[in-house]
Amino acid sequence: MEKSEVMLTFEEKQEIIESFPELTKKEVSMKRLNYHFEDSLYDKTIVVQHLHPNGNAFIYLAGVAGYEPDDRGLVNVREATEEELRKMIQEAIEALGQAEEEEVKIEEVWVNGENTLVLKEEEGYWNVYHGLNLEDSFGDYEEAVDYLKEEQFTCKEERS
Repeated sequence: MEKSEVMLTFEEKQEIIESFPELTKKEVSMKRLNYHFEDSLYDKTIVVQHLHPNGNAFIYLAGVAGYEPDDRGLVNVREATEEELRKMIQEAIEALGQAEEEEVKIEEVWVNGENTLVLKEEEGYWNVYHGLNLEDSFGDYEEAVDYLKEEQFTCKEERS
């Protein structure tokens, strides 16, 4: 984060934060303010934590690319410029408002005469099962498919 030549005042930060209608202001101890995103899809609703009259504040940016939050997921914005502050708040709101994409697991049934094998994606590997027994494991999908084709198997059905 670049240092601004003149740090934004408490009032300027408050005005910027309150320009986001999605946020709800809540007063906390020592004249500090928190701003909540009530439509958060997670238990966490605080976007701006402890905006203090001295200009210090934190924004919750856990899991947002491009930031190095502390162990609580917070990034200090004491010296943020107006542009940086707006961008961080917007990204925090977006992160709390988006459901995590559910990982799609792929499972395919491959047949060869009377034999049936199942190809499953599991934790980054492509595993081939005969019943409950692990037959083989591959680092990528193409490698697994090449093996199955070499063994004269064809894909019967794909599941996800």
